Amino acid sequence: MTTAIHGSGRCHVRFTFFVCFIVALAGLLFGLDIGVIAGALPFLSQDLHINNQQQEWVVSSMMLGAAAGALAAGWMSARLGRKFSLLTAAVLFIAGSLFSACSPNVASLIVARILLGLAVGMSSYTAPIYLSEIAPEKIRGSMISMYQLMIALGILTAYLSDTAFSYSGSWRWMLGIITIPAVVLFIGVLFLPGSPRWLAARGRYQEAQKVLNMLRSSSVLASKELEEICKSLKTKQSGWSLFKENSNFRRVVFLGGLLQVMQQFTGMNVIMYYAPKIFGIAGFTSTSNQMWGTVIVGLVNVLATFIAIGLVDRWGRKPTLILGFLVMALGMFALGTFLHLGALTEFQRYFVIVMLMLFIVGFAMSAGPLIWVLCAEIQPLKGRDFGMTVSTSTNWIANIIVGASFLTMLEKLGSANTFLMYGAMNIIFIVLTIMLIPETKNVSLEHIERNLMTGKPLRELGKRD
Repeated sequence: MTTAIHGSGRCHVRFTFFVCFIVALAGLLFGLDIGVIAGALPFLSQDLHINNQQQEWVVSSMMLGAAAGALAAGWMSARLGRKFSLLTAAVLFIAGSLFSACSPNVASLIVARILLGLAVGMSSYTAPIYLSEIAPEKIRGSMISMYQLMIALGILTAYLSDTAFSYSGSWRWMLGIITIPAVVLFIGVLFLPGSPRWLAARGRYQEAQKVLNMLRSSSVLASKELEEICKSLKTKQSGWSLFKENSNFRRVVFLGGLLQVMQQFTGMNVIMYYAPKIFGIAGFTSTSNQMWGTVIVGLVNVLATFIAIGLVDRWGRKPTLILGFLVMALGMFALGTFLHLGALTEFQRYFVIVMLMLFIVGFAMSAGPLIWVLCAEIQPLKGRDFGMTVSTSTNWIANIIVGASFLTMLEKLGSANTFLMYGAMNIIFIVLTIMLIPETKNVSLEHIERNLMTGKPLRELGKRD
């Protein structure tokens, strides 16, 4: 009897990890579409004869689509379900990748990138919220962090693919090969269960109970969790009406938006989008050196994400964020200071790269995964779709600003001052984290919601009674 119980528990754990892994594949495609443009940009710029401003639009057009996709996903996820939203994103990934590879000019490429952005926006909204509603609270942070790990793996895979195709300059293959994992995602999502919290919110309690029985180690735990969900559903307001009428909900919506702005203005995405150019600024002028240097960026990003997965449910969200912002600030300040020196010696060039890698470690272990974890955790159930729509859209609006301004900033401010500015931003984010960000480690979503609605300060939302 004991063996059967333990065996059943292991089956529940394996199924939970399977579900979380399939959803996290959306993060892989997210990362592929972020990373692939860095290697393809130099080649398509020559082939299609596009200038710096057009390059910024090719990069940032995906973020424009992502902002729209996040807004669409908010409605779609609430009305039709998390699973349907992920399926739609997978279809758009397939269509956008094929269209990108076949684009005859810069205008059609921008349209294709917007289409991919719609997919990225939908998945970046839906995947974290689905994971937060599926995973048990003890591993919730790790499971949502796995989404960020898949983003990092996607970026690394894109860099490796770009490097392989760079010897022939085949940028169309760089962009088109993403179709393969998009098809895998579509097939995998077909086998996923519905979110128990979404099902309960739609009054489908028996289905929610069935899903929880599949995901939890005992029917007792599943029934208890469903009771907690039903209690939180008694609040009559939702979405926009809740935002207008409840000041506590407004506080947490604004916090979610702030978290996303903080993530984007660390400076990480300028490195992801323009890595070869940054290596060129540092003095590595050959295409081969720039491409392989970009691969190292992706590899460090992946390895450092494991730090976050190990710490997020042990050490906590807040201290990990503070350490990460501090490391990023040091990396950017060192990078900017050495670039101020002008012509660099060989030792100084490699030191600049070490500082760049230090920055990536700081981001991957903290703001990369933990911002998504916190945004998924702090929104109350009845307003979660609205709150996540606002925060995810804010992420992509900030992303557009960063992606569309970096090359212009390099021209106007100089490379050294640009990186120093990002270093100063990270210092500001340390202060904001101390003042506003709650610690939500090992705290149920329903408990966080009760603290919010009783008016506790934002930094105390995870405080136990």
